[in-house]
Amino acid sequence: MNSLYIPEGYIPKLDVYDTQKAISFIKRTFQDRLAQALHLKRVSAPLFVTEASGLNDNLSGTERPVSFDVPAVGESAEVVHSLAKWKRMALKEYRFYVGNGLYTDMNAIRRDEELDNIHSIYVDQWDWERVITKEERTKEYLIETVKKIVGTICDTNELLKIDFPALDTELSREVKVIESEELLALYPDKTAKEREYEITKKYGTVLIIGIGKKLSNGEVHDKRAPDYDDWDLNGDILFYNKVLDRAFEISSMGIRVDEASLDLQLKESGCDDRRSLPFHKMLLEGKLPLTIGGGIGQSRLCMLMMGSAHIGEVQSSIWDKETLERCNAAGIRLL
Repeated sequence: MNSLYIPEGYIPKLDVYDTQKAISFIKRTFQDRLAQALHLKRVSAPLFVTEASGLNDNLSGTERPVSFDVPAVGESAEVVHSLAKWKRMALKEYRFYVGNGLYTDMNAIRRDEELDNIHSIYVDQWDWERVITKEERTKEYLIETVKKIVGTICDTNELLKIDFPALDTELSREVKVIESEELLALYPDKTAKEREYEITKKYGTVLIIGIGKKLSNGEVHDKRAPDYDDWDLNGDILFYNKVLDRAFEISSMGIRVDEASLDLQLKESGCDDRRSLPFHKMLLEGKLPLTIGGGIGQSRLCMLMMGSAHIGEVQSSIWDKETLERCNAAGIRLL
């Protein structure tokens, strides 16, 4: 079921030509500043991986990857959902050391995505990963890293408004940090998405820690695959989106599982069969570096800074007939 929200009186702030210029500005400026803030180097990354490698991101565990056979190789391949696992392998293979990391442009197809103003079957994000020490596997280090990312986003937004005076998005540099269990206690009668809305509307910029672990009500705040983030040391970065009047997730990130947390999370999620996959075997044997990483949505960031009402205004994808007709009638230009 696809859903679409048309903001009352919405008018794009930029024409199509300036929209393309602004997208280019945001992407160039943000990635350069992110690389500097987190000590990252750009690397090339795969669009697809072999099914047998176990390197594809399983997301919540229900999404179907786009797969195809490769006769010349004699194996099946899958278009990546994200590069959460691949990045950690790459840090080892490329011999990155503690305090440094990588980032890459990640392009994915998520065929089962429900389409709305902020969801498309085409996903473009900056995937990044950084090597850390055992002592840095703490919530304090997670929060410190989040504040650097938010600062980079706010810096880029301010620079964008200088070059494009028609844009007026205001973003808060102050990050409200809250545990998913604490958020549940604040709004016990609301759904997870409703809780996100209430907290982001109140504080503007929010980090919700503890995505994937079971809460006191027997549910999880949001589903998260068991084999990349440590559910006690991960989080989602959200901004309040005034145009859409909603909580707006920009990044899913976290300190990655070590041997102990992977072992526990595989058991809790009933995914013990993954232990035999190459990536998981290496991790359980302590052969991969300890890392922190995440994904930052490129089109999401452009939407937020440019005050766009629909993700199709800043990326090219495909949409159902009703979405196309309603957007056209409302003056929302889909690329």
